[in-house]
Amino acid sequence: MNMRLTMLSLAAALALGVAGGAHAAEYVVGQKNKTFVDEAGNKVEHLSIKVGDTVRFLNEDPFFHNIFSLSEVKTFDLGSFPEGDSRTVTFDKAGKLDIECAIHPQMHMVLEVQ
Repeated sequence: MNMRLTMLSLAAALALGVAGGAHAAEYVVGQKNKTFVDEAGNKVEHLSIKVGDTVRFLNEDPFFHNIFSLSEVKTFDLGSFPEGDSRTVTFDKAGKLDIECAIHPQMHMVLEVQ
């Protein structure tokens, strides 16, 4: 196979992969008034996403938060981060996770990855 045909085949395969593949989404979950909130400021107790999606945890409080999960689906600890900072987590397995704040024990949400 000549080089030009190989490059065209590669370009076609990449185009099909991008056009035919699923696009991962990013969700923003804020921490405001010691509560998980959506972008409109509504309390989030349960969030459903798809495998491959990312959640960006954005601290909107004037104090630190430390978001974590000990769930088998995905264990993570984002460490303490101040107002205005965010941390992201990509979820690569299906299942349910309990997500909490290590600093504020009343903060809890369930994330369902489908």
